Amino acid sequence: MAPAPAWKDHLKVTSVSRRRLLGTGALTAAGAALMTVSTASNAAAETTAEADVVIVGGGLAGLSAARDLVSAGKSVIVLESRDRVGGRVYGMPLGDGTTSEGGAEFIGPTQDRIAALAQAMGVATFPTYNTGQNVYYRSGKRSLYATDGVLGAVPPDWGVVDLEVALLSIGNMAKTVPVGEPWKAAKAEEWDSQTVYTWSRANTVSSGARFLLDAFISATLSVRSRDVSLLYVLNYIASAGNETNPGTVDRLINTKGGGQESRFVGGSQEVPTKLAVSLGDRVKLNAPVRRVVTENGKVRVEADGITVTAKRAVIAMSPAIAGKIDFTPTLPAARIQLMQRYPMGSVAKFVAVYDTPFWRADGLTGQAVSDQGAIDSTFDNSPPDGSRGILMGFMNQTNIRALDGASADDVTAAGLASFALLFGDKAKTPQRTTFQRWDNETWSGGGPVGIAPPGTLSDFGPALRQPCGLIHWAGTETASYWTGYMDGAVRSGERVAKEVAAVL
Repeated sequence: MAPAPAWKDHLKVTSVSRRRLLGTGALTAAGAALMTVSTASNAAAETTAEADVVIVGGGLAGLSAARDLVSAGKSVIVLESRDRVGGRVYGMPLGDGTTSEGGAEFIGPTQDRIAALAQAMGVATFPTYNTGQNVYYRSGKRSLYATDGVLGAVPPDWGVVDLEVALLSIGNMAKTVPVGEPWKAAKAEEWDSQTVYTWSRANTVSSGARFLLDAFISATLSVRSRDVSLLYVLNYIASAGNETNPGTVDRLINTKGGGQESRFVGGSQEVPTKLAVSLGDRVKLNAPVRRVVTENGKVRVEADGITVTAKRAVIAMSPAIAGKIDFTPTLPAARIQLMQRYPMGSVAKFVAVYDTPFWRADGLTGQAVSDQGAIDSTFDNSPPDGSRGILMGFMNQTNIRALDGASADDVTAAGLASFALLFGDKAKTPQRTTFQRWDNETWSGGGPVGIAPPGTLSDFGPALRQPCGLIHWAGTETASYWTGYMDGAVRSGERVAKEVAAVL
């Protein structure tokens, strides 16, 4: 990966004690060990290699597939474009030797496969801070609400009854969607012919319900409700479960009992980092793949610094980024059309580090929803012992696009202004700040997940997982359960490993 632009890891650094240095996500032995993973581009000349399977992408999907294929006795090489593993799972440096989650970070009930992998890697979890009241800022008014009431994470807007009826309707529709195969739903064409925006305007009457439905889409997908197919969102809800627990809206939006219930000790990137260390020199960093050629019964993958010939290839990345690769011969039309129609959302994660989590003393969870400012939702990202405070805010869709071309200082000022609006003047003076913007990050192009506009799933959905000759597909977008999440990424890797092993 090329050197980060100046705004990417913008820091305001002050001195810290050794205790705080070790308090959150300090560099681990696993992280240091990862430095021994091969770096293809460091070779004096391009190298060649052979394996049973070549995997493109060193995120959780690709690494999970590699782990299972190695366990099945197959030889594997993983090619990763960046100078690190993890993909959209990223330990964002805070400038003092510690990190905070710059990408995917939460884990919750029914996310069984990421939980099992983390346990196998020796990475523990701790509860997301959820004690006190949440902040709701809308139409110039700041209000507080309990997180343990009957509404859970839903703010008590005057349109909340309207919203509850809409969410009940959406939940019931999601129950009829075949998990992972939404194009088979009885009303697939009808639901895939409209956006969440058009459905919400036709099925709600209050501005509060419409705002909160829009906020739900922004917070989960980093797009506007007008951008995404209703069928896609129904499948997203249906996927928020496992084989014995149907997906629900509550599991998506809640902290307690939901997808945001817990975090990883040391940060979520500990999981892929330790997994990569276990794979050793099978993982090649700084090796962006440019071309995939299928000929003479084998597949040749050409990357910067290395070319790998294998019996099968696994492309473990989002459809949009996979579309940047030159495939020879060309892929089937359905797959090409799918990759053209599966864009990423626009999102940045902004964090500010404080001496203490001062909002806790004010009786607040650190969680907020807002219709004003650059940040529309927040979480408490402090370390488990609360030795210092870290606020995290999502800059989603039009909010972050409004900052295109802005300096790092301007982005920081916008982020701190949002924090101050929600949590008071103490938020204006952090020790340091930093942010990770994903929508112009070369090897992601956005986040947190590829989404389907109207017409995509009903016409091209099966191409998400359908192998193309010797080429197989993985990535959280292909998962049946917890698509868009770390659990979905792991599940996709495990699924594709079985698929490939069965034909070798």
